[in-house]
Amino acid sequence: MSNLGIVQIIDTLETGGAEVLAVNINNGLNEVGINSHICATRKEGKLIENINNKANYIFLDRKKTVDIKALIKLKRYVNMNNISVIHAHATSIFVAFCLKVINPKLKIIWHDHYGDSENLKYRTSIFLKLFSLFTHSIISVNVKLKDWSEKKLYCKNVFFVNNFASFNLVKEKTKLNGENGKRIIQLAAFRNQKNHQFLIEAFAKLNKDNPDWTLHLVGRLGNDLYTQKNLALIKELNLEKHIFVYDAKMDIKNILFQSDIGVLSSSSEGLPLALLEYGLAKLPVVCTNVGQCSDVVIDKKTGYLIESNNINQLVDKLELLIKSETDRIKFGQNNEINIKKNYSIGPFLKKIIKIYNS
Repeated sequence: MSNLGIVQIIDTLETGGAEVLAVNINNGLNEVGINSHICATRKEGKLIENINNKANYIFLDRKKTVDIKALIKLKRYVNMNNISVIHAHATSIFVAFCLKVINPKLKIIWHDHYGDSENLKYRTSIFLKLFSLFTHSIISVNVKLKDWSEKKLYCKNVFFVNNFASFNLVKEKTKLNGENGKRIIQLAAFRNQKNHQFLIEAFAKLNKDNPDWTLHLVGRLGNDLYTQKNLALIKELNLEKHIFVYDAKMDIKNILFQSDIGVLSSSSEGLPLALLEYGLAKLPVVCTNVGQCSDVVIDKKTGYLIESNNINQLVDKLELLIKSETDRIKFGQNNEINIKKNYSIGPFLKKIIKIYNS
């Protein structure tokens, strides 16, 4: 294990599930004494604050698809730091593939975080097929993705490894609006599959009988139609004093500790990190039954699973938790036990170190 040199490669350090996981893996490997590094290829972002070993971080500033200057910079860094394994996350598989072409000795591990696993039949596989010929192992974040890779790609070593949750020690900055003890939180970037409109419309119904409860939307805001439509909807429904939007935040533990119910309204998912973080923060949850959410949420024990886009179900289940503080506490405690037992960093690192060494 001492000879192992790893670099996590990710295209950006904006706040997203794949990005958070890449940073957390890097930090975790460092803590167990492995020569671990992290590389952002295209863009830096808020997650740079969460990297524990900044001396082992490189930014390529890649300007175009095939950026020779960036590739040479990465090749030098890999050689200089005795790195033998490239752990490429999501779309950064392309950079890993280019690097492998100029340095064939490297072992490529691809971590497939594809979020729209309800619609895999529409996923393009032409380039991934090519990359998979040069890939040693694939790590899939859910079983559907694992099956897809085994059927569509050429790499023979495909593993499903659960995501894990851990809170980074970040300065507490965010103070949530609304009344203590009456806050519903959704951690999700403003993207189509997160289906904010469904949640906002459900909350509008819920708000009529529970005007003192507030909804808090924490996640990266885009400069796109999806974000604009959802922000406009909050205004249109006169909910500005009841729904608060925060953009991306780093102090997740602090935010969740101010919250009382975790919700996830997605129409499609892999195995969402937000659900794991809700558990670590002892929150009861209401979540759509998509992707592998049902593996994380134990219905009627740690929270409630509902059908995607079923507004009445979402309102009913949130109402059940609002009305029963006893259930909120009990579900939250069960949730924490489940997450710590099944989705913690220790077992995750053991599995991936085994894949690196194979």
